[in-house]
Amino acid sequence: MAGGTAPPRGSAAAAASLRRRRSTSGAASGGAAGTMLQFYTDDAPGLKISPNVVLVMSIGFIAFVAILHVMGKLYFVRREA
Repeated sequence: MAGGTAPPRGSAAAAASLRRRRSTSGAASGGAAGTMLQFYTDDAPGLKISPNVVLVMSIGFIAFVAILHVMGKLYFVRREA
């Protein structure tokens, strides 16, 4: 095990390493959900924006682009070259 190889499957050493790995990585945080929740903690780097603000901003951007498309279709003027 010191050389980086895993212990044989089903052995006591394998069970102990699996227990150790589970207890350090995600027992308190809930596994994969815990890694996602790291983005919403106070110690996460970057801008602090709630998911609701992101949702409203993205819907607003989609509406703005749709309005620009409609205005472009309505006010399109063909000019003779």
